[in-house]
Amino acid sequence: MPKLKTNKAAEKRYKMTATGKIKRTKSNRRHLLANKTRRQKKSGKIQNAYADKTCANGIKRLLPYS
Repeated sequence: MPKLKTNKAAEKRYKMTATGKIKRTKSNRRHLLANKTRRQKKSGKIQNAYADKTCANGIKRLLPYS
C-alpha cells in the first residue's frame, strides 16, 4: 500500500497533543487589531484552543502520521 500524503495546509494549522486531542489557534488575532473592539480582541486572547470533536475525525484523516 502506498504512503498517505499529509495535507500541508492542515499540518500548519493543527497539532496533535500527547493525549490525542487536536490543538488549533484561534482566528482574528493576527492583524488589523486597531480596528477591532476590545471585546473582539479579548475573546481571542487565549490563542490556543482545541478542535471541535465533530471535526476531529476529518482533521485526523488529513494528518495521517501525526
